[in-house]
Parts: sequence; structure tokens; C-alpha cells
Amino acid sequence: MNYDYLIVGAGLYGAVFAHEATKRGKKCLVVDKRNHIGGNIYTENIEGINVHRYGAHIFHTSNKKVWEYANKFTKFNDFENNVIAIYKGERYNLPFNLNTFEQLWGVKTAEEAKVIIEKQRVEAGITEPKNLEEQALFLVGRDVYEKLIKGYTEKQWGRDCKDLPSFIIKRLPLRFERNNNYFNDTYQGIAIGGYTQMIENMLKGIDVKLDVDFFNLKLNNDICAKNIVYTGMIDAYFDFCYGKLEYRTVRFENQLLDMEDYQGNAVINYTEREVPFTRIIEHKHFEFGKQPKTFISKEYPSEWTEGSEPYYPINNEKNNELFERYNWLAKQEKEVIFGGRLGSYKYFDMDKVIEVALQKIVEIFGE
Repeated sequence: MNYDYLIVGAGLYGAVFAHEATKRGKKCLVVDKRNHIGGNIYTENIEGINVHRYGAHIFHTSNKKVWEYANKFTKFNDFENNVIAIYKGERYNLPFNLNTFEQLWGVKTAEEAKVIIEKQRVEAGITEPKNLEEQALFLVGRDVYEKLIKGYTEKQWGRDCKDLPSFIIKRLPLRFERNNNYFNDTYQGIAIGGYTQMIENMLKGIDVKLDVDFFNLKLNNDICAKNIVYTGMIDAYFDFCYGKLEYRTVRFENQLLDMEDYQGNAVINYTEREVPFTRIIEHKHFEFGKQPKTFISKEYPSEWTEGSEPYYPINNEKNNELFERYNWLAKQEKEVIFGGRLGSYKYFDMDKVIEVALQKIVEIFGE
């Protein structure tokens, strides 16, 4: 046993845990089956543009402690996520705000918008929503639902909105002022120079091995640590003994274009069902880039199959019950910590990953 902790996964959770455990005098080895650190927040430099290889990651939090912690390892710019939605050639601001309502109905005041939304809610006649479609109609009325929610959501989840549980959109934020900032959080931005260097700084002085499959180590009885921090798929750890948890994955269609600007915005959503992708990311805009070329990614969600990347847990009743069975097994593994998005079968924003990793450190070592 050469190490105190074998940390499986060089993503954000694993990096925070490794950094904090090392600070406390523990010897850590971090392994990852990919050929790079950073997990899904990995950024690679292409033609001077920091490309978010696994989808856009915008750091946002209202937790001052987490913000200050992240800033120990990198600096952030003041990027705000002002999303544009396109529906059959019509352009709308997201999230839903007075600009959106003016684009939909020509209204100029919050009062006019509220009257229309309330009228459509009443016309829908829904009092106890039983699915996502009914929940959306109950909250925002038909126009917003039909143009800006229905098609995008069905592409994202691969299911008709009538077949999706209502809790996915338990509340839809409506703003009645002209504010296009997608997030309400106090602190927001993009890591200057990309997120990879943030993870590099967390892992300074820590042993890291890439292209290493944890299950091969396990099979060959080559676990060289007293304790394991496992951030992979929890069902895979137990050899899918109860069956496979379900995920959505994303296929990225990437293009390096010989032009300065493609769409003039970092994120544009395509909300009609007939357009096969959900959105186009133009990466240079995250850091206000002026490079002579640009790099775009079209996102095509689909069902997860073995060999693809599991992105979004499908937290419906069936999968949550299955996860609880695996979670019971996990609790019996006294020398294994299950963490991160895949180990917890829960989608986390970056700030929440840092928060729960630091909570686990305090739980183990104290303040």
C-alpha cells in the first residue's frame, strides 16, 4: 500500500479531494481512463481558442466560500450567459424575461405580459399537472411552452413532453424586467485560459496516471491504496448487478471555421423539434476572443449506450429506486467514497461539485 487514497477520476471532484487530502498529509494517486485530466470540464486550445470539449461550462455560484476556493486555482472573467433561442427563424432572449415577452407578443410592460400569461394558464385548465407538458402549461401558458420549451425538451430527453415527469420543470423562472443573464448567481464567469489549468493547479505535486482503467487495476488486484475515492458510474462499480442506470449522452459535431465570427453569441438554442441538434456553442465568445478563426459545436442528445459518455442522469422514479439499491451497496464499502456526478447519480453544477467535495473532506478530516 503505497498511497493513502487512490482517486478514480481526474475531474473536479477528484481534483478537489486529492488537493485537500494532500494538504492534510495524505499521499494520493489519481488515475483516469481518459488521456487527459479535467473530466468533463476539460478545455483544449485549438487555434488559440479554449474549446470546451464536453460541452459548455459556465461557473456560477452564490456561495462565496466556493467562489473564493475556485479563485485560488484560476482567475475568472466576467462572462454572463445571455442565451438566444431560435424557433423557425424567430429569435428570442432566454431566460424568459420582458425582452422575450416583447418578442413574443409586442408587449412593453410587465403588467401586459402577466395578463397574457395568466389568460393562457387559465385557458389550459390545468390544476394538478401530471406530466411535463401540463406543468409547463400550468406555469407559463401555451405560447412560451410551444415555442421555447416543448421541442428543445423533447430533443434533450428523447421523449414526448407528455411522457416526462413534471418535476423536471417544477418551476420555470419568469422575469418581468429586461434581464438576459441566464443565471441569478452572485458570482459568474469563465476560467481565463480554460478549466484545464485550474485542475492542473489543484493536482500540482500529486501523482497522476492517465489511460488507466480502474477496473483493470481491480481485476489484477493492483489497488495500491488503503482507501478509494470513486467518481465513476456507481452501477459499473458493482458490475451492473441490479441492472444499468439510464443516462442521456451528447454527440458533438465540431467545426473549425475560417471566419472571425459564426453566430455572434456563445450559446444559441434551437427550440423546434425538427432541427436535430439542441444548440450551437461558439467557444471563442466565452473569453471574448478576437482570433481570426472560430470553433463551433453542435450538440445532439441521445440515449446513453455502453462506450458513450454518460452526461445526464435520468432521475425518474424507476432510476432513482435502482440508484438507492446501488447506494445501499456503496454504504457497505467502508473504504470506498463514492462521489461526483456519476458516483452520486445526480447532475451537479461545478460549484456544487466543489461544495460536496469540501463537505466530504470535512466529514473525514474535520475542518
